This record gives sequence, C-alpha cells and structure tokens, in this order.
Amino acid sequence: MIEFITAIATAIATFIATNLDDILILTLFFAQVGALFRRRQIVLGQYLGFILLVLASLPGFFGSFLIPTHYLKGLGVIPIILGITYLLKREEEETESLDAIAEQNNHPSWLKGWLSPQVYGVAAVTVANGSDNISVYLPLFASSTGHNLVIIVATFLLLVGVWCFVAYRLTHVTAIADWLKGYGDTLVPCVLIGLGVFIIKENLPLAFLALIISYFWAMSLNSDSLLPEDET
Repeated sequence: MIEFITAIATAIATFIATNLDDILILTLFFAQVGALFRRRQIVLGQYLGFILLVLASLPGFFGSFLIPTHYLKGLGVIPIILGITYLLKREEEETESLDAIAEQNNHPSWLKGWLSPQVYGVAAVTVANGSDNISVYLPLFASSTGHNLVIIVATFLLLVGVWCFVAYRLTHVTAIADWLKGYGDTLVPCVLIGLGVFIIKENLPLAFLALIISYFWAMSLNSDSLLPEDET
C-alpha cells in the first residue's frame, strides 16, 4: 500500500513540475474554441501528444536511451510554423471556422475528430513543448518497477484530463475570459512562436523578443483589417 501511494505521489509531483507551462498553452487553446478549435480536438490532441512523450520515454524502463532529447528540440519549429500559419490565416479562419464547425456538428465523426489538423497541431505543440519532460521521465521510468510504471503512467493520463479541465474552466473566470476574448486570438500565435524559439534555443530573452515581434506583426494585421475599404 505504501508503495502504491508513493508511486502516485511521485507521479503527481513529476507531472506538475513538468507540465505547469502547459496550463497557459491549453488555456489559450480553449479560448479559441469556436474560432480555431473544438473542445474535443484540444483534448484529443493533448492526450495524443502526451502519449507520444510517454512512449518516447519508455526506453528508459528497458535500460536504453534510444531517442537523444536534443534531437527533439528541433520540434520547436512546429509551434513557430503553427503560429505563423495562424497569423496569416486568422482573417479567413474568423469568417469560415464557425460555419465549418457547425457543419461538423451536423455530421459528427470520431474518425474525423482524430484525423483533423487541429488535433495533430495541438499534439505537435504538446510534444515540442514536452521535450524536456522526456529527460525527466526517462530516469523515472528506468528506476521504476513494472507495477509502479503502470501506476505512474495511469496517473499521468488521469492528470492530463485534469489539466484540460482546469484550463477550460480558467476560460470561464470572468477576468480571464474577458482578457482572452480581447487578446486571445492575437496571443495564441504569438505565444506559439515565442515557445518554439525557446524550445530550439533555450534562450528566454530571444524567445521574449520573438513574442514581441510576432505580437506587433499581429497588431499590424489587425490595423490593416480595420482600414476602411476603398469606395467605388
């Protein structure tokens, strides 16, 4: 019984320590429900990405380290690409996404949910942002017995759901919801770009600079969209 409690406590502490930053990313994603995402796509993408991180860490349990974690830092280009894509296509998304979501609701399909680009986009960001998780999970899994490994992984998967629920509820806190409503569509691509730079370089000032540059880029797009059309 003590071993069981210890395994759960270890899993909870490890998960919180390695996934605190995911709360921010998930909250920004959930703030874009109806514009860029559906709730199910975010949850599925988060689970898919986290499961990939766990699978990449399992070699530690078998006594070998098959995936050098520094290779995974190259995945930082994925959030950058997604952020730039969201910036370039934001106006189109705003006009078309609601109709697309309504059409999907009329024809629901779990297969379509799994195959949607949004699911893989969230999963890619989760994997890229979790490259440092692997460096923690590898030795944890390597020092665990088979029984403890099952408990730890099961606890991790439960906490992923808790993380998604907490992030979703944060978007319903009045102050946070109002702030995200006003700035969320701008912050999502900017944070993704800054996050990608930080993953690749592990340089906070450089990541902050990338965030600021992308923010002013987004604001310039906003100002262009607000210009009156030429009268004919």
